[in-house]
Amino acid sequence: MTIDHYSTATAMLEALRHRQISSVELVDMHIARIEELDGTLNAIPVRSFDRARQAAKQADERMAAGGTAPLLGLPMTLKESTLTAGLPQSAGIPRFKDYRPDVDGPIADSVFRAGVCLLGKTNIPFSLADWQADSTIYGRTNNPWDLSRTPGGSTGGGGAALAAGMTPLEVGSDIGGSIRVPAAYCGVYGHRPSETAIPRSGGFPTEDLPNPTFLMSVQGPLARSAVDLELLFDVLMGPEPGEDAGWKLDLLAARRQRLADFRIALLPPPMGVRASDSMQSRLEALASWLSRKAPTWRKPPRHSTWTNTLKIICVCSA
Repeated sequence: MTIDHYSTATAMLEALRHRQISSVELVDMHIARIEELDGTLNAIPVRSFDRARQAAKQADERMAAGGTAPLLGLPMTLKESTLTAGLPQSAGIPRFKDYRPDVDGPIADSVFRAGVCLLGKTNIPFSLADWQADSTIYGRTNNPWDLSRTPGGSTGGGGAALAAGMTPLEVGSDIGGSIRVPAAYCGVYGHRPSETAIPRSGGFPTEDLPNPTFLMSVQGPLARSAVDLELLFDVLMGPEPGEDAGWKLDLLAARRQRLADFRIALLPPPMGVRASDSMQSRLEALASWLSRKAPTWRKPPRHSTWTNTLKIICVCSA
């Protein structure tokens, strides 16, 4: 198995377990990638390379002795706002620039117990409150597919780092799209979980204690494959501290495995917002491709205000 920067986390872990690559080699490969590309992207402004190399050395020793853990020896990053002992947690707010907590939050604790080697923390906008990642502390993160464009926000640094092969996994936070928007803008996978599936605390500076009145904000995985999302979700899932007694997660198995088993809709843009010609043509090409993969497809009724916008809905049925 050949492992490179765009291999899935699942493939990297398989290679580690079969001794086809060491954790030290894997960490050094990602560090070299960051040093090569991140001067332009600015996706990982907080770096913990020495810490990652030390963790990798320990992971190799642990695997040599027969030890196991779900993510043992795998490098990854965390969003800058994630509570992590000894590392900055500013959320892009200047008055928290020098804030470094003394303890790990539930997210950091989960990934470290799973055996992760932390490469660093990824960029965010001011107060996590934007659909881009231009921080007053760390500067702007650029989209690796087009440096003139944004990677989205607020987990913009994480989305860019994944897309550029600088990390195989990331954990973001999301209220109104902070995981989903960067995933879409950068061409990677992101999952906004149900509100109680993964601990919610530890995602914003000085608000690290569990708070039952803190609603809508969640933390969740980003990755380069859906399988990797599930891998990281399984590590992160669990109750918020204090909710242990009543917490239960009972997820059903996937009901479908093939594209042709799904019904898929391509929705038009909001009224009055015109898609670019290149985007519209790509979406129409996707609709055409999907229609050939399924027995039926249909267009929605014409609406006079949809002129010059995408007007195709594809439905794939078993």
